[in-house]
Amino acid sequence: MAVTTERTAMPDVDRTVRAADDAFEAWERHGRTGRAEVLDAIADRLEAARADLVPVAERETGLATARLEGEVGRAAYQFRLFGTVLREGSYVEATIDPAGDTPLGRRPDLRRMLIPLGPVGVFGASNFPFAFSVAGGDTASALAAGCPVVVKAHPSHPETSRRSYEVIRAAVESAGLPAGVIGLVEGHQAGVDLVNHPDVTAVGFTGSIAGGRALADLAAARPRPIPFYGELGSLNPLVVSPGAAAADPTGIATGYVTSVTGSLGQLCTKPGLLFVPAGPDGDKLRAAVADAIATTGPGRPLNSAIKDAYVRETGRRRDDARLTLLGEGATAGPDEASPALFTVAAADLTGDLLEECFGPTALVIGYDNVDELVDALRRLDGQLTATLHVTADETALRDRLHDVVRRRAGRLLFGGFPTGLAVAWATHHGGPYPSTTLSGHTSVGATAIRRWLRPVSYQDAPADLLPAELRDGNPTGIPRRIDGTLTI
Repeated sequence: MAVTTERTAMPDVDRTVRAADDAFEAWERHGRTGRAEVLDAIADRLEAARADLVPVAERETGLATARLEGEVGRAAYQFRLFGTVLREGSYVEATIDPAGDTPLGRRPDLRRMLIPLGPVGVFGASNFPFAFSVAGGDTASALAAGCPVVVKAHPSHPETSRRSYEVIRAAVESAGLPAGVIGLVEGHQAGVDLVNHPDVTAVGFTGSIAGGRALADLAAARPRPIPFYGELGSLNPLVVSPGAAAADPTGIATGYVTSVTGSLGQLCTKPGLLFVPAGPDGDKLRAAVADAIATTGPGRPLNSAIKDAYVRETGRRRDDARLTLLGEGATAGPDEASPALFTVAAADLTGDLLEECFGPTALVIGYDNVDELVDALRRLDGQLTATLHVTADETALRDRLHDVVRRRAGRLLFGGFPTGLAVAWATHHGGPYPSTTLSGHTSVGATAIRRWLRPVSYQDAPADLLPAELRDGNPTGIPRRIDGTLTI
């Protein structure tokens, strides 16, 4: 992708970003409470439009009605969550160090908080037409921060994107705010121009490693580089200990296959690697996994590109001498993809087998001993999640595995399965590269707002100039740190 400038950008991108920049001050001045009210209004309007939005998304994506209805609810919940974050106020990290004597001499009055960056770009994801697209968490968190948002619609669901945009814009305009608080652009070149536009201050992205890395490189190559918060690819290893394999092979197998094939495996949290011990108990687990996958049917991928890539990759895996087909689902039709699981020895888990395959497929890796398991886990790059199924009396094994996976994953599960992600204050949806480009941040949960903020420190500032969050007496009533002590 070639670096472009404002002068060569598509007119609609330039116009949309300029409108966002023009709206920035009005949106920031609307204040935390005012923005929270708009976010609540967006949530209400999304839920009211559910009956209109879901059929369009179902037609464009092939995802099930129940899944999409739940996703609209999740999108609305995210907007309300960030309304709560705004009202609570601790996210601004208000810090006050009053003037006074220190061992290093006289200190001036210092007051620090986080403020919004400015207009930001958001890329809609293919696999979540609501919760990670126009009405997704990136949009909600950026709007909460005080940043106008320009969304680049995903081509897999253009009409869903347009209608979601109209819902948000209606809430913004009903509050008497400039329409530029939310914008929408479409097309491949529009995405390139959005990243390169000089008025864009940061970008959020969920998608492939190749696409995300190309855009991240563009963001870094700008005359004024900007942060690129990309969620790219993850294998999400799930480890079953010898004790766990013996205790519940059927339950683990059923849960695992459900996790791999849910939404046709088109989830960034799909557990694409299952580590199973050698021996009779491991054999029982593998047999149960094969039985479970045989009862699953095919489905329609989100788009033809995903389907073609899946067919190519599973075909390559069938021809790979290192792999053995463990089991597969019912035969797929012309526009469908069928689940397929393959086994491989831990020693052979190298090279291209450590690359994500988007869709209902996974590798079941056999390990002979703990050292072999640990060695295989250490070959993994950064992951969004890592899951350990161990029994209560395997604490030494649990602790050893924890030390390995904690360095590689952003969310650690002890039991359960990683698909399905709570939207909460303690959520972290990120991890070392390539799962995300900046592992210190999350794209889901309350702290996702931190991506769209920067600190500013006031030194000996006039009292009437200070933001309300930093004034004496704490007129907004938010948590603050004063002279090193946190006050609630």
